[in-house]
Amino acid sequence: MLQGLLIFMFLIAGFGKVIGSKMHREAFNHCKLPQWCRVITGVVELIGVVFLIVGFWQYNFLIAGALLLGVVGIGGTITHIRVKDGFKDTFLIVLLGIIAFLLLFIKL
Repeated sequence: MLQGLLIFMFLIAGFGKVIGSKMHREAFNHCKLPQWCRVITGVVELIGVVFLIVGFWQYNFLIAGALLLGVVGIGGTITHIRVKDGFKDTFLIVLLGIIAFLLLFIKL
């Protein structure tokens, strides 16, 4: 269930970043990050999603995907703290990072 939730959430977020949705472009501008960083972040998120999907059959991919997305969660949290975003703006990435690491530790 946690795996499916992470797949769904990061698929939406990663795809939005890669195609350059207005919300993600504005968010990266707000965080004072270049737009190429948005694309790289989206690609990394989509790679994590692919790893989690393959992880349904290959255990090692699940571990790699959960770890990768957990690290993305840490990076996103640090970015929101750096620009002094409030709890409302930071909560989702913190939650997704926690879920990713929870999934990782459950499967180890």
